[in-house]
Amino acid sequence: MKLMDFMVPDALVPELQSANRDDIVNELVDSLVKAGKVSTKDRDDIVEQLIERERQGSTGIGKGIAVPHIKHPSVKSIIGTIGCSTEGIDFNSLDKAPVYSVLLLLSPPNNPDQHLEAMEKLFSHLQRDMFRKFLRQAQSTEDIVDLLKEADDGRNEL
Repeated sequence: MKLMDFMVPDALVPELQSANRDDIVNELVDSLVKAGKVSTKDRDDIVEQLIERERQGSTGIGKGIAVPHIKHPSVKSIIGTIGCSTEGIDFNSLDKAPVYSVLLLLSPPNNPDQHLEAMEKLFSHLQRDMFRKFLRQAQSTEDIVDLLKEADDGRNEL
């Protein structure tokens, strides 16, 4: 599995407008609705479940990264988007540092192996300092897509 197999280019948000965790979740789900990957009727339930997931335990994993994720019955295949913040957001991260890159993942509940594979793919890249650095420096959708493609191709150790 490659990042571009599930990331939705039309839903990428190179500069998040929101300033807090719950609003960021709303903004990223809205980007998936706008891209036609999440139905309007399921939007509120997905947002509610993502925020509830955050209340149970932050998906802010440290080093400026958060990976909110849930399995939802309306999702037929795994989808994801990325939002970037130059200011940084309090995501109640494990390291208490601000989050600059939010990678949101939605999966169908009937395919847990696919969900784990996508999470593993994300984390394998997020562990790399250069990937995180370039993601934080991305200023456009094209920058993010190029980074994801380079990571998928194994270029530059991203």
